[in-house]
Amino acid sequence: MLGNRKLVLDTHSEIYDLIKPWCDYEFWDFKQLPIVRGAVYVIGRQQLIENIDTIKQLVNDDTIRVIFSNPAEGSETILHHCTHLYGIADLIKSQKMLLIGGGDMDAEWPCLQYDSFLPKLLDYEENLTAILDYANSTVTERPYKFLFLNGRTRPHRKYLLERFRVTGLLDQAIWTNLDSTTAGNREIQFIHNGQDLMYDSLPVYYLDPKYEVPAYHSGIGKQAQGGFVKHALFDNDWGEAYLRVEPYQDTYFSLVTETVYSYPYSFRTEKIWKPIAIGHPFIAVANRGYYRDLRNLGFRTFGHLIDESFDQIDNNQERIERTAAIVEDLCSQDLPSFVRAAAEVCKYNQQHLAHMRQQVRQEFPIRFTQFTKQYKFHE
Repeated sequence: MLGNRKLVLDTHSEIYDLIKPWCDYEFWDFKQLPIVRGAVYVIGRQQLIENIDTIKQLVNDDTIRVIFSNPAEGSETILHHCTHLYGIADLIKSQKMLLIGGGDMDAEWPCLQYDSFLPKLLDYEENLTAILDYANSTVTERPYKFLFLNGRTRPHRKYLLERFRVTGLLDQAIWTNLDSTTAGNREIQFIHNGQDLMYDSLPVYYLDPKYEVPAYHSGIGKQAQGGFVKHALFDNDWGEAYLRVEPYQDTYFSLVTETVYSYPYSFRTEKIWKPIAIGHPFIAVANRGYYRDLRNLGFRTFGHLIDESFDQIDNNQERIERTAAIVEDLCSQDLPSFVRAAAEVCKYNQQHLAHMRQQVRQEFPIRFTQFTKQYKFHE
């Protein structure tokens, strides 16, 4: 129960286990459950898609209250989906429906943010083994300078891939590009020899098998429609969940290209938690204020070693150019010394991640209750 209201939970929702103790009814197929009038339904992405017209009608008629739970997506993506794919933006902004998402959002969107990716990486035994292996490693000289993993094409990723390709810096990285589509837009350009390379297609580039998780070796080189090969590579599994020690042992730092760049609200994914979990220094390429928000969670960054002022540059073109220059400058320095100087921060962040893993899960039910009260879904 939520106050005087029944609570009905989608078993496929990512928060199901966290609020299950309050559940009155649960479902795996919305069509098979009799409608419970006046109840609050927590509905995940797949059930929303399959029953969108029925759900919108029930909400408009004030028959049920709905909280759309999709913490695997954040900020910019969930806003786009709600507006253009599901057609529920007006219902959300009018507070007839609420959101649970993975990223921060503008106040006009009633959204409960849940860092769903933060606790997950430490749930896997393979990852705990990799973390121990990295901690016990005595390697000092490494064959590559940085680890640079990219899935879907996004303008900030495309800019860095093209810039570092042109300068030859990609040859000094362990890198991927799992999407051959272009990324031309008005916010970010990369002009080379009079041509904007953002409009060019960059071929798919996989990890060397010695760096890829063995379970996904058979997916290397698979073709996929549309040029985006991640799902084919990982066989529709969440392949990004797993840590393998070798690419971290063979590089000095991670260049993390987060999902969100232009939207001015943070969304933290597995991309940042992986180097933090294993103890790898990082430079994060994300929205303005991403570093600020990371520090507000209690994590530390490397401002004593790297000029991190790019985090506060509002203009996207200027921010990506400055970030690229910082990466290039760092790669010209004594990287073994950099790793030694960064070790204390890396160790602290590892310990803080382990603490936060418990905290975010323990605090979520309380935050969920407060959220439903705030928007009168608790009555």
